[in-house]
Amino acid sequence: MHDEPRAPRWPSFIVFAAIGIIYFLVPEQVAVGPSWLLFGVIVLMLIPLHLAHAGDHHTLARRLALTLLSMITLMVAGSASLLLAQLPGQRTTAPWLLVDAALIWVANVLTFTLWYWEIDGGGPRRRRQNGHAGTDFIFPQMAVQAVSSSSWSPELVDYLFLAFNTSTAFSPTDTLVLSRRAKLLMMAQSLIALVVVAVLAARAVNTL
Repeated sequence: MHDEPRAPRWPSFIVFAAIGIIYFLVPEQVAVGPSWLLFGVIVLMLIPLHLAHAGDHHTLARRLALTLLSMITLMVAGSASLLLAQLPGQRTTAPWLLVDAALIWVANVLTFTLWYWEIDGGGPRRRRQNGHAGTDFIFPQMAVQAVSSSSWSPELVDYLFLAFNTSTAFSPTDTLVLSRRAKLLMMAQSLIALVVVAVLAARAVNTL
């Protein structure tokens, strides 16, 4: 229906592109496949994703986004594992290790930002519909009567804040997690972040 609220997709496209650029900077030793591969896949996938969204094919657009996110998640998780495997190697000087870990950590945060953005309440389009109730996350604004009675709905930055907290505090802090799928995603994000932090901690101990 044309009178239904339409959520802009360009913020998520920017985040997708940022993930591709970040992964392109990841060295070959800790990249799953060529470091340019993920960037190329993201660029190619964003074209049909944009066309599906522009043509109001929201179900197709969401499936494409979730497919791309699944691929990105596997590659980021693989890079975290390779980073751990590289720890005893020759190329583990502190500056390089810090850069590699930081790139993977940021890519992890951005990846799960998009996961939360896409799954919460059926996606950004449904969250903008009147009478929509949170089914995956409850943000503090939703618990305030004055705000919950208005048309407030979480934006991409709210999910970025959630993903950042998950990778730093290993908890959602001020946001309630309701659904099992959201809990599983947060567990996966925390595990990847924990591997990266463990690598840095192990290297720090070895340099003492």
